[in-house]
Amino acid sequence: MSLATARYEAERRSVGAVVAAVGLSLFAGMFLTIGPSLIAEIDIQSYAAAMPPAFQAAFNLSAMGSFAGLLATELYQFGWVILLGIYFAYLGGGSVAGDVESGRADMLLSTPLSRGRLVAEKFLALMWPMVVVNAVVGLVVYLGAMAINETLPLGDILAVHALSLPYLLVATALGVLASTVADSASLAQRLSAGLMFALFLLESSVANTDYEWLGILS
Repeated sequence: MSLATARYEAERRSVGAVVAAVGLSLFAGMFLTIGPSLIAEIDIQSYAAAMPPAFQAAFNLSAMGSFAGLLATELYQFGWVILLGIYFAYLGGGSVAGDVESGRADMLLSTPLSRGRLVAEKFLALMWPMVVVNAVVGLVVYLGAMAINETLPLGDILAVHALSLPYLLVATALGVLASTVADSASLAQRLSAGLMFALFLLESSVANTDYEWLGILS
């Protein structure tokens, strides 16, 4: 199996992968820099307790009293669950519909390449930026924590980045699904990004209510 389309698409997304990795590394670096002093000078837990319960549950604010908890809340809850989830849903949204709009899909399907194979390889190509972002930012977080004398277990960092992959794959799959049914790439991208954010809001708004099962489904 040559996977030529997947390799080509992955190469096309290399620049975007590097940009996303650098951006999130800078975001992580900001909290690595100000995190220890922020925890020492501000009563973050009292601040968190003053927030509405739904907001506390959405961002797991109860964990913000420690350096690891601050990173978990600000970098991983916000940066990974929300921003990166929406980003990969958006990428997936343009993966198929963009080629249909440009006519490139017709050229590809004139070769011995089935529609199913084309969609599968488009999806596989999006795993490349996913791996790059997780590898780079994970290394930055681990080395950065060592540089400021904070203890973050390597196993925990590896686990959080490895376990983010299934979530990001689902986000990407939602985008690819939207890309196969929408009339245009821009519509598919907006639809998939909006759906990801709506699912996050749904999960947050029903936390600790009788409708919590909807959040679990979300």
